[in-house]
Amino acid sequence: MASSDGEPLGPYRLLSPLGSGGFGEVHLALDHEGRTVAVKVLHPHVAADAGALTRLAREVETMRRVEGAHVAEVLDASLDGPRPYVVTRYVQGRPLSVLPVPVDDLLRLARGLAEALLAMHAAGVVHRDLKPANVMMAEGEPVVIDFGIASAFDSLSVTASGAVIGTPGYLAPEVLEGHAAGVEADVFSFATTLAYAATGRQPYGRGPLSAVAYRVVHHEPDLDGVPEWLEPLLRACMRRDPSARPTAAQIRTTLDTAPPSGTAPAAVGSGVVPVSSPRRRFGRGRSAHSAHPGRGVDESVAGPGRGVDELPVSSLRGGDEVPAGSYRGVDEPVVGAARGVVEPPGGGVHDLATREWRLGRGRRPGTLEEVRARHREKIRRRWIIGSGVFVALLAAAARAPLPEVSLLLLVGYGIGLLSDAGVAVYSRSLVRRGRLITDAAAGAGVVALWLVLSTMLSPFTLALFAGTVLVAGVIFLLSA
Repeated sequence: MASSDGEPLGPYRLLSPLGSGGFGEVHLALDHEGRTVAVKVLHPHVAADAGALTRLAREVETMRRVEGAHVAEVLDASLDGPRPYVVTRYVQGRPLSVLPVPVDDLLRLARGLAEALLAMHAAGVVHRDLKPANVMMAEGEPVVIDFGIASAFDSLSVTASGAVIGTPGYLAPEVLEGHAAGVEADVFSFATTLAYAATGRQPYGRGPLSAVAYRVVHHEPDLDGVPEWLEPLLRACMRRDPSARPTAAQIRTTLDTAPPSGTAPAAVGSGVVPVSSPRRRFGRGRSAHSAHPGRGVDESVAGPGRGVDELPVSSLRGGDEVPAGSYRGVDEPVVGAARGVVEPPGGGVHDLATREWRLGRGRRPGTLEEVRARHREKIRRRWIIGSGVFVALLAAAARAPLPEVSLLLLVGYGIGLLSDAGVAVYSRSLVRRGRLITDAAAGAGVVALWLVLSTMLSPFTLALFAGTVLVAGVIFLLSA
């Protein structure tokens, strides 16, 4: 990560880098009044996506309504400059993912995370990537950071390949299966984060990311070691049916009645049942900004208090229980994922940066100019190949009845390629070599295709194909 000592960025002065994630680098900075803030500068490949920035600009207005002592509020954003950035409250502390676990004051952590969930969901914001690395511990209190960022970039061209943004093991099963992430997905991530804090283990084990994701979708979590007063709540939050999970308000109400000693209160009242489900073990894993007071969340959102072992029957609908059985390990079948990708050494999946969950990714693009140059080259290459196929079809169709026209089409296309190659030779383009190779391959390919098609197919058939290609190309352009 590059040094940012004293570098200006808009009205802010960057002091030092704090960390880097899947969407940008975070810097400690000073605003125009000398107050410390955290500035997330988006990565070049993210900044080059105009559609993603437009969506993020809309989301920022909603994110700024999230307030509370347990969230790092969004203060400002600038998304139309050469270096787009988002500014949040600076939280002086360390991520939960690097602190010793199990956590001593688990009830304090659980209540703080529940308050953060309630503040986000009341404002209409879905975090989408809640995990230990996105929970800062400031003087014993949890503060949730990066809320709404992953949600803003979901389902855009950043993930046009169908990949999933997030960290398997903390993503809800419906998200891993390709469904939209709602507030219920945050409730699932809340429970998996607390399970890690309570046991020091990832609740769905370790291993290849695809295997972890498979367990999330098809198996029960490993909650051995979770305190008895907390386990029923976590199991309810980690149900595979999103509609069966409790809301943030119900979670906070349950935790507000939890005794400090950690003993479970007796169930009282009617229409309340304890939560239970079979346990499975997946093996043990290794564990791995001073917060300003904020406004609290309206206490009237939560209903009457209930015991920790109690949840309304309406929030505990059945249908997602899985019969107990033996765990086969990471060799189980994995749907839609590549093999041979192992988990990085260290703390496990919660230490991974937020990213597209797509195995076998290539290296990340460099500067913004490099990203734009590659994008332009990709478009140019598609035009050359598409026009080459069309010219080859037309020239092959005209070879027998109109040989002069056939030759003219081929010569015209060749002159176009030579001109493009000449521009590439005398330019300082970052993709000059690839451009020359594309031009040479396209020229040879068009001549070969022309010879093959004119030999094997009749002029009428070739003309029909050429017309079809032309219509398809026009429709594609209009739809794009």
